[in-house]
Amino acid sequence: MSVMEKVSEATEPGTAEAASNEPVKTESNESAPTMASQIKYISLGVLVLQTTSLVLTMRYSRMQKEEGPRYLPSTAVVAAEVLKIVACILLVYKDNNYNLRSLKRVLQDEIVNKPMDTLKLAIPSGIYTLQNNLLYVALSNLDAATYQVTYQLKILTTALFSVCMLQKKLATHQWVSLLILMAGVALVQWPADSSKTPNKEVSMGSGIVGLMAVITACFSSGFAGVYFEKILKETKQSLWIRNIQLGVFGWMFGLMGVFIYDGERVSKAGFFQGYNNLTWTVVALQALGGLVVATVIKYADNILKSFAASISIILSTLISYFWLKDFVPTSVFFVGALLVVAATFLYGYVLKPSATAIKA
Repeated sequence: MSVMEKVSEATEPGTAEAASNEPVKTESNESAPTMASQIKYISLGVLVLQTTSLVLTMRYSRMQKEEGPRYLPSTAVVAAEVLKIVACILLVYKDNNYNLRSLKRVLQDEIVNKPMDTLKLAIPSGIYTLQNNLLYVALSNLDAATYQVTYQLKILTTALFSVCMLQKKLATHQWVSLLILMAGVALVQWPADSSKTPNKEVSMGSGIVGLMAVITACFSSGFAGVYFEKILKETKQSLWIRNIQLGVFGWMFGLMGVFIYDGERVSKAGFFQGYNNLTWTVVALQALGGLVVATVIKYADNILKSFAASISIILSTLISYFWLKDFVPTSVFFVGALLVVAATFLYGYVLKPSATAIKA
């Protein structure tokens, strides 16, 4: 996932700002509920579309067998960062009434003239770059359904880092949901009968590699997300400026990774070796999908985000089975997936104050 995919949690880019900037309702009392309902459904659709399409296209792009070299995930991460930077600069340009002088002044004042504030974003950016590369590794070794369910462990890691770094207090039902989440993921990862596995080319070893990549990505997502949330509370820069800063560091770290791990292959076959329309779709979804989500996340409450995660898991399971044909669900998987979905809802559930408490 892209740097912007952290938007789906409260610790992700833009969420803190979006949550505090709720739109002022100017409609009449009769039309306001209808408009709010429509916006919520649109937000749900966008969240589901972005989450599901990115995972499935990324998985499909890693499964394709074509003549010639396959595209390098490390270069795709860099390409996504560059595209995101360009998109954010254009959005800042738009916010400044398409005035080049104003754009130059804003970038100078907010990025160049605030080196310490900009450098603070190097840590989460570097971790997010690592995370993005790990997700390619995960989806090269795991089917989309298993990946989607297992990646919900980021709820656990984000919660734990929030407690440790932000002194956030979790309710009892949230701690219970985390235990249910771990049980569900354990069941999803329960070894299946090898004779029923559709893709026999994927060995147990590659499955373990995929699992370790997802778990590491969950921890990196949790830590970087909470760290980024801490920075958000200390600054008042716009969402687009923050993502330009993240993108610049992400581009630099990503480029270092390309030349360290894939330098020889890049020198032989080029930076964009193996790229096709599907590859560019993955890059665009990584870079731009998160920006779209950032604009609608303010309208999505915890229940809506839980619905989005659940629907995405269901869609990934169905498409993996019927279209990609790399996954055969078992009864144990279904039980584990249901536990993960239930834990997601339970964690996001906001307890209402009791009647006695209100009277008091």
